[in-house]
Amino acid sequence: MLKRLIALPALLLIAIGTGAAANAEGDEGSCTRTSVEKVEGPEVWEPGPDGEQVPLWPEGLAIEAPETDGNAEWTGNGSPLVAGRLWHWATYVSRPSMTLYSPRGENSGTALLVLPGGGYAAVAMDLEGTEICHWATAQGMTCIVLKYRVPQVWQRDENGVQQAPEVQLPLKDAQRAMALLRHGADAYGIDPEKIGVIGFSAGGHLAAELSNADTLSYDRVDAADDETLRPDFAILAYPGRLWDENSPKPLMKLAPWVRISKDAPPTLLIHAMNDPVDDVRHSIAYGLALSEAGVPVDMRLFADGCHAFGLRETSDPVTTEWPELAIRWLRSAGLL
Repeated sequence: MLKRLIALPALLLIAIGTGAAANAEGDEGSCTRTSVEKVEGPEVWEPGPDGEQVPLWPEGLAIEAPETDGNAEWTGNGSPLVAGRLWHWATYVSRPSMTLYSPRGENSGTALLVLPGGGYAAVAMDLEGTEICHWATAQGMTCIVLKYRVPQVWQRDENGVQQAPEVQLPLKDAQRAMALLRHGADAYGIDPEKIGVIGFSAGGHLAAELSNADTLSYDRVDAADDETLRPDFAILAYPGRLWDENSPKPLMKLAPWVRISKDAPPTLLIHAMNDPVDDVRHSIAYGLALSEAGVPVDMRLFADGCHAFGLRETSDPVTTEWPELAIRWLRSAGLL
């Protein structure tokens, strides 16, 4: 695993980015974004010709259904725009899959499992999925976009306190994807000890769950499930559902459903201070907890960026700087 490949200090490093200059016309930096009409309907999301889609579960195997209310899969565009452009999602996903994209140029052997966000109501397939893979494959990585089961509602109690589902279907899908990738590493041209994860927003929470899970969350299906299911490295961008939003802010207390393992992989956290959706404290609380457990952590906080910026460039420095930070971080670990 990665901890055997490199020796990183278990130290939390925080860099606060400077504020952005005035936004360029049409740039839609920070939290200035344009709402558009949503166009949606029944349709199964399919990758382009450069992606190989693989079902996660054997055909005919009964798996738990998300809260689809009997609907077949839908796709549509999100609103508001991000960097002045449309983005697209899938929902009512009952048959999850992973889509593999081969590295362009020299193969580093590293694989990156991408967990898009969407609040566990949908999966942002391009903004936080295929666009991430376009970047990752250019760095010599095999990239895999996970289309996991949604929607799965997180209920609130009578006091308005959020509750985690007892059974987290997206975690089952993420663990199964890791199992298939390690089991098929030779066929996929990847190093089974260089398989990491990157997650955005709700996908960042899912990446944390995957990083800290010590046991299989579903009944063994086949030999693939005998593989190690923990990623070798993790990158979380503007994650949510990690900090206890009902605790006093200075405490930086984790949400009650978050578990921290000393065996979690080295982790890079990216967040904007002005995120109005997932407070920056989600990253800070999680990073501090990992560091206290002896897990190597790097954290990069930026003044501006808002939420759900993905890799789309705006005048906010985070949108151009975080990809380069991630590349340097991966290189320092011997992954690129």
